[in-house]
Amino acid sequence: MTDHPAVDRAEALVDLGRYDEAKATLGARIGEDPGDVRAWLELARCHLAADEGDKALEATEEALRLAPEDHATLHMRARALRNAHRMVETGAVLREAIRLDPHRWTAYATLAEIQPWLPDGDRQEGVRLGQEGVRLAPEEPRAYESLYKAALLAGDQERARLTLDALRRLDPTNPLAVVMQTDRAAESPGVKAAAAADLYADALTTVPDSPWLRGGLDQATYRLLRGVRWLALLCVVAAGVMVDLFPKDGEVPRDLPVPLGNRLYVLLPMAALWGFGAWRRYRSLRVGVQLNVWSLVRRRRWARIVLAQAAWAMLCALLISQVPWTERSVPEVLFWAGLVPTLATVWFDRKKRR
Repeated sequence: MTDHPAVDRAEALVDLGRYDEAKATLGARIGEDPGDVRAWLELARCHLAADEGDKALEATEEALRLAPEDHATLHMRARALRNAHRMVETGAVLREAIRLDPHRWTAYATLAEIQPWLPDGDRQEGVRLGQEGVRLAPEEPRAYESLYKAALLAGDQERARLTLDALRRLDPTNPLAVVMQTDRAAESPGVKAAAAADLYADALTTVPDSPWLRGGLDQATYRLLRGVRWLALLCVVAAGVMVDLFPKDGEVPRDLPVPLGNRLYVLLPMAALWGFGAWRRYRSLRVGVQLNVWSLVRRRRWARIVLAQAAWAMLCALLISQVPWTERSVPEVLFWAGLVPTLATVWFDRKKRR
């Protein structure tokens, strides 16, 4: 069956997101020929894209009345039912599609994904259906995506991993494969924050609109920012050692004020800490990660808190080390003021990004 030009035009409009124009075009076509099944199916797809599930169901009901044994009609009906969370009916429609045409992979793939929500809830059956979809369409990325999801739902991690690898070989830019493989690599034990951030930034060049990858990049960037606080805390400790805040038992504390040369000399290890631990590390990051550092600071409250804590700790370190104190009481207060507020949050804010 050849589609009418108006249906082809509407299909292009739906792909462009111009749903109102597509609906007007399809409405005119259906007015001319109410029996045009393809027009009804494209109208249903338009309603689904526009998040109008009830209208999509109505359109597929009419298409199913006109062509009850058409595979495309059954599949679109299943999409509309699944969108409405009517899983039992979705499964029944998909099984009917398989019965009518057992050599089409699409019904197997969709049924594999929804199998856990059907009355029997057999997740291994979902894997079997997914495998059948891949067997029927070994060059179709969507079939591998369905098998991957079914394997995850069945708890078969090894099959899920192998399926994802096969999908990436088949389609190196497949969004699902890129996202999941990048996340797996970035979350592997021993992967440092900078390496994880680079992985997410690389993946975003392939899938720039992925919220999952952007969230992963934000989390990796936040881990980098958390590391800055430790540098500031080390500076506070170095300042405390310089003024001999906590002398060992039996030892006489050094005389105060600390000579100017010693006070200036302690700035060298502080500068080295920040130069190698922060600035050099920052400069070695990809440009996209560098930009995300400042973007995260603008967008996320906890990122700003982390930087504020680091700045406060450094201020305390500089006051302790550079002011010629004649007594240790004020430096001691500054030492604990720089140390305690940060340590009080450093253990529980690991997953904070807001």
